[in-house]
Amino acid sequence: MSPSHATLPDHHVCEQARLSRDPRFDGLFFTAVTSTRIYCRPVCPAPSPKSSNVRYYANAAAAEADGFRPCLRCRPELAPGNPAWHPGEHVVARALKLIDAGALAEDSLEGLATRVGVGTRQLRRLFVEHLGAPPLSVHTTRRLLFAKQLLTETALPVTEVALASGFGSLRRFNAAFAQANRTAPRELRRQPRAATGNALVLRLGYRPPYDFDGVLDFLRTRALPGIEQVDAHTYARVFGPADTPGWLRLSAWPEGEHALRLELHCPQPARLLPLVTRLRRMFDLDAEPRAIAATLGAGGVLAPLVRMRPGLRLPGGWDGFEIAVRAVLGQQVSVAAARTLAARIVERWGEPLAVPALPGLARLFPTPERLVDADLREIGVISARAETIRGIARALLDGRADFRAEQSLQEFVARWTALPGIGEWTASYMAMRALSHPDAFPAADLILRRAAAGDGGELSTRALSAMAEAWRPWRAYAVMHLWRSVADQAPAQRKRA
Repeated sequence: MSPSHATLPDHHVCEQARLSRDPRFDGLFFTAVTSTRIYCRPVCPAPSPKSSNVRYYANAAAAEADGFRPCLRCRPELAPGNPAWHPGEHVVARALKLIDAGALAEDSLEGLATRVGVGTRQLRRLFVEHLGAPPLSVHTTRRLLFAKQLLTETALPVTEVALASGFGSLRRFNAAFAQANRTAPRELRRQPRAATGNALVLRLGYRPPYDFDGVLDFLRTRALPGIEQVDAHTYARVFGPADTPGWLRLSAWPEGEHALRLELHCPQPARLLPLVTRLRRMFDLDAEPRAIAATLGAGGVLAPLVRMRPGLRLPGGWDGFEIAVRAVLGQQVSVAAARTLAARIVERWGEPLAVPALPGLARLFPTPERLVDADLREIGVISARAETIRGIARALLDGRADFRAEQSLQEFVARWTALPGIGEWTASYMAMRALSHPDAFPAADLILRRAAAGDGGELSTRALSAMAEAWRPWRAYAVMHLWRSVADQAPAQRKRA
């Protein structure tokens, strides 16, 4: 067994999942074959090797650290991420979040260790103990697998692929890629799969079940005109900077494949990996539905809701400041009313694009600098909330609050509720949408308290918080199930009326 056994499913479970090619385990472990020195996803279509020739690894970096190269058939770069560490506050969990956010692309290993409060040697030891590979190997494998996807699925020049995957030097990229894949980057281009056109098309894999329609429904009621467009089948958005804007569009991958289809136009190759990482978080593509359902579906009010929508996900937000502004606008008003006010802010203070990225997408959400002195009362925001939004902008600009990936839920809520006008509900909602924290829980929410009562009554905030202890560490998913149950009941109630 590899050193990364701490985050592996049980050996028997791995065996059964590998032999049955169970897509629910895709990305939760990798299968390495000692006779070929290749590692695969559990869904690999190749003939199953003998059990005696198989090793299991919890992540691709551990397999590569032991000298295995990625399979060209099942393509490990398409596997969803392993969320085993996402809910926790452990040093490794916090460091992994920072690596996903690009910390080692911008800073040294020493800087990463400092941010999580340990020494460099201790951080290496913890990564090897729990993941089977040191932090730099995890970071490098992540970049190289993304590069492999770009080389296989797009027509980007190799020099731009190197930039997009975080390598400042083409020579270093070629050497690292050849060492990990036993072939030069250009060799993959001999396979005629690369698409051409103005937009890149990439596959973003997930573990089934995945309720993409539910995510779109949630985002559609909150979509901001000029910035986002959401219909029954797609999500589209424009993003900055204003002088070189890009756009993206997400839809289901055809023929029932467990993936979303990303069309992406990004003029700056170095931003590609951060954008894909952001979208994976925003659309909750790395969640493990089995683990969530095992906790939330154990009994009580949530059990029938989980059975009805086993693939319900936690829709995140594109930008922390945008979510914070919208959370304040949504205090004690309907979703539709908050969206109207947010749309007015975009129209009045959003930065217009010289050329619309897509028809109807012609503005960027205003930055803290643009709203810090804005008189939001002009567009109908009441004075108290207008001052709260300006206070958020000031706090972000002077560093009193932020959306750092490594902070704990408790720390995040405490820092934000220290600001005037930000209560527990608002801070918890921000943690759900801006950080995509799986255990964020706005217990004071009136709709939640009524939905959780289940009998037409209404729980107190304290009673709901006590009930929700059994739902940890997935309380944010409980929120989504309860909110969705109320939304599902509304059409039926209108029909009866």
